[in-house]
Amino acid sequence: MTEKIFLTTTAALLPQVGRSISIGDKKIALFQLSDGRITAIEDYCPLTGGPVLEGIVSGEYLYEPLRDYKISLLDGRIQEPDEGQLKVYELLVEDGNIYLKGASV
Repeated sequence: MTEKIFLTTTAALLPQVGRSISIGDKKIALFQLSDGRITAIEDYCPLTGGPVLEGIVSGEYLYEPLRDYKISLLDGRIQEPDEGQLKVYELLVEDGNIYLKGASV
């Protein structure tokens, strides 16, 4: 059985608006994309040192709020011409509940 950690419910998310979740000392940004998929990335930009939670979502990309870096919400890569990587967390969605797979913390 996969260890899982409850994060929130799907009803608590708004499409294309980030939601902050803390697990211990980790800050995770959850996003529901316009097509309904739910993604989770670390809420920290390695280029600016700031949070990414309040960035603007377009498709499957997040535009970092301080300097407008384009970040993939699927794999965490900062797009060219910039470079960098954010951690992406694996989720389980069951019966309207969103869980973080325990091994991915």
